[in-house]
Amino acid sequence: MNMSKETQEKIQRLQLIEQNLQAVSVQKQQVQTQLFEIESALNEIETTKTAYKIIGNIMIKTEKEKLKKELEEKKELAELKLKTIEKQENQIKEKAKKIQEEVLKAK
Repeated sequence: MNMSKETQEKIQRLQLIEQNLQAVSVQKQQVQTQLFEIESALNEIETTKTAYKIIGNIMIKTEKEKLKKELEEKKELAELKLKTIEKQENQIKEKAKKIQEEVLKAK
């Protein structure tokens, strides 16, 4: 099957977009894991009297409310990051879909 040079270039672009999408998906998964860990820590703080914070290789006792505030801020940032990644993921998917349609029309 002979494809035009333009179609071949679109297929190559599509492959690059797919790789980019995979990278974004890995990033999204990492942020989701981080968010899950933060939420678990926040739940755990509610059920304990004493709170500890890990700094480097040391675990130190800390104020429960202070730690809770820090975790809530981290959670907020992680949620914002996740929304940004999801938006980027959707844009990449749309771009891939558009190029796919162009390639299929060219056949």
